[in-house]
Amino acid sequence: MTLSNWKGNGKRKAAAAIALAMLTTAWAVPVSADTSAAGGSLPAKVESGEGAANPGTGAASGANVKTAISKSKAESLLRQYVSIPEEYTLQGASSGTSKLADGSRSYWTLNFIKRVNGKQRGSIYASLDANTGQLLNFRVYSDEPSAPPVYPLKVDREDAKALAKTFIGQVAGTYLGELRLNESFGVSLLPPLTGAVIHTLRYERVVNGIFFPANYIQVELDSDGHVQSFEMNWDETIVFPKENDILSDAEAEDAIRKAAAPQLRYIVPYNAGGKLEPALSYALPAFAVDAVTGERSEVFQFYGGLRGGKVSEKPLSDKPLGTKPRAGKQSEDAAREAVEKAFSLPGGAVFQQATYNEYVDETTGKTRSYWDLNWTIEKDGRESGGAWASVDSQSGVIRSFYQYGPNEAGSAASSPSITLESAVKKAEDTVRKQLPWLAHELHVVVPEAEQYKDRKPEEIGNYSISFEHRVHGAVVEYDRVYVSIDARSGNIQSFEASIADYVYPAQKPAVLSADEAIDRWMGFYDTKLQYRMNTQYWWDGEPMPIEKVNVMIAAGEISEDLKQKTTVELVYQLTSKQVHESVYLDAVTGDWRSMETGEKTALELPRATDAEGHWAEQSLQLMVAYKALDLEDGKVRPNEAITRGELIKMLVLASSGGRYVAYEGMSSGNQAKAMFNDVAADSAYFSYVQAAAASNLIDVGDGSFNPDGKVSRDEMAELIVRALGYNSLANNDHLFKVSFKDEADIDNKGQSAIVVGLGIMSLSDGRFQPDKQVTRAEASIAFYRYLQKRAELQENSLRM
Repeated sequence: MTLSNWKGNGKRKAAAAIALAMLTTAWAVPVSADTSAAGGSLPAKVESGEGAANPGTGAASGANVKTAISKSKAESLLRQYVSIPEEYTLQGASSGTSKLADGSRSYWTLNFIKRVNGKQRGSIYASLDANTGQLLNFRVYSDEPSAPPVYPLKVDREDAKALAKTFIGQVAGTYLGELRLNESFGVSLLPPLTGAVIHTLRYERVVNGIFFPANYIQVELDSDGHVQSFEMNWDETIVFPKENDILSDAEAEDAIRKAAAPQLRYIVPYNAGGKLEPALSYALPAFAVDAVTGERSEVFQFYGGLRGGKVSEKPLSDKPLGTKPRAGKQSEDAAREAVEKAFSLPGGAVFQQATYNEYVDETTGKTRSYWDLNWTIEKDGRESGGAWASVDSQSGVIRSFYQYGPNEAGSAASSPSITLESAVKKAEDTVRKQLPWLAHELHVVVPEAEQYKDRKPEEIGNYSISFEHRVHGAVVEYDRVYVSIDARSGNIQSFEASIADYVYPAQKPAVLSADEAIDRWMGFYDTKLQYRMNTQYWWDGEPMPIEKVNVMIAAGEISEDLKQKTTVELVYQLTSKQVHESVYLDAVTGDWRSMETGEKTALELPRATDAEGHWAEQSLQLMVAYKALDLEDGKVRPNEAITRGELIKMLVLASSGGRYVAYEGMSSGNQAKAMFNDVAADSAYFSYVQAAAASNLIDVGDGSFNPDGKVSRDEMAELIVRALGYNSLANNDHLFKVSFKDEADIDNKGQSAIVVGLGIMSLSDGRFQPDKQVTRAEASIAFYRYLQKRAELQENSLRM
């Protein structure tokens, strides 16, 4: 039995039948027996973006949006399509428009809420096309779950696929023929540890037999089979190119290899504990090549609201222009003088105050201190602006600076201007002066000049110029250096230098070649032929992302001056394969490592070869998948004794839903205070043991945990009962009838009675065997049963 096959076919069919019935309850569309019907009474598929002949006026949002469907009709349709319970009342409605490739779409949005004793207990959000009536979005938010989650799931992903397709047939049946399920989207390779699971299924549009991921219908269902949300992202106005001379799969892979440019990057794993230090990795973000020419196909990108610039290959200098300041102690006056010397404060600037601060640097565990300084800017006897700066009180380095207020250059009509080239030069000079010891490692990112073409200084506002930090050619992705220059006065408006205090090797480490890195990354990606949409919006001479365009259209802030260009390209796109965790490629060893911990991992879910056919195969493979049990040469060693560290990791993972647990304070590395003297911050069990102690799953006692110690059945019974939350009750062992033959040998009588009574642990010839060491297989079985019983014992909270 594989990890994904939790139930037999008979149980799956029964679960699907139960869930299908559940779809007819609140918040779901009634499902007809004939799922091949083209949507029943739903409107015909949209054929154009035009409205009907007698449009009404949607006034709910206060904007004059012409619609063929009135608000009352929209509500009536939604109540037909979606079974909204009577206790849900219409709370609000709005109408608006959103951009399409060629034209726009009008829509109605309605929000229904449920109140109990004056408190909101649930809401249903839905929207539909205001001209055709097609359901576009639907989502349920409930503060009253109908039942506790069941484990294993009543409805797994396979069941959810059938239910989602049935649901789409009811609300968008005429689109079914153009949809194909994206089998990898929303998939979690790790089996769930709780019944509270949401299945996300995305059906993508297929044109000419080719996927178009930008158009899709997405459905979310819970593990009881209830539809929680529906989203339709569709644009009938798109024109698709028809290409005949398309590269073969082999030719496409060759083109991708030629276009690939893996980049060395220094990164820091999220929760590496005491091992927190930069890791040298090879990055290769997903990209595409033109399906006909094989040339790399770029898409329009935004960085901080502006078009991305080009990174200079040459650093600011060939060698350091100074030495790194030594740690000392800077006075308030010295910090203030440094800022006033570095930056040109406007006339009338008056110093107000200085604040001294200390904090623990989470990257190093060292204590840092800095001065915060404030000025006000006065004009004509009134405050008209201000300035703020932060200075490292140990090194005197200015960490950040910002000023705001009147432009000293004068009015817009007479203001002088500074060119992009001049702004870049000033930013470079500023960084050289402020960070001289890093000048040979900083590369300016020059903004694209096109975005400033034919624009007045007052229209430009500020030039935003950033710098990339490279060490031995590797990008340091967590460092940030940034300068903003006023386009009218040429003054520095803001400056930021966020440089992590890491030590890097004096010489570049020996790393994989670019070709070797590409080979490994090609094992991470699949190459897929698909249509890709590239839409560029320009308003008032500035490029804008579609999200901002839609917001401004809805608010009535954009006029007909909005320019739009939409193209659809046929590309071979790199798409990541299904992986069970975030990973990075170690540039030195060539290993895949976990972005969470930095530990060596694999792209495939680990499986134990010696668990296949074992009586505890399912539960052992579950533990291996979550790395609660380690493998040696691919073997889990089911008959070996479980250790205390492994069992605690199992139980803590269950409480976190299988997510990595980062105990508070771990990021301070070895400075983190360990609760036990034998589990240091660099231990693989550190975060789990700390979390277990903090939640009273284990006691600190004499300060020793003994993570490699063996676990008796008596001890495991107590741990499981503690995890269930019944340990205080179990300590009143006189409440329990214990009739085990070896009762006198049991220390935790109440706990043993509970685990046996619940079926989590079993007896052998009427004996509990409290002193018997627990094997890995036995522990995994008990853990799996614990997950089942935990779900059964979970009750809905009492609501008033």
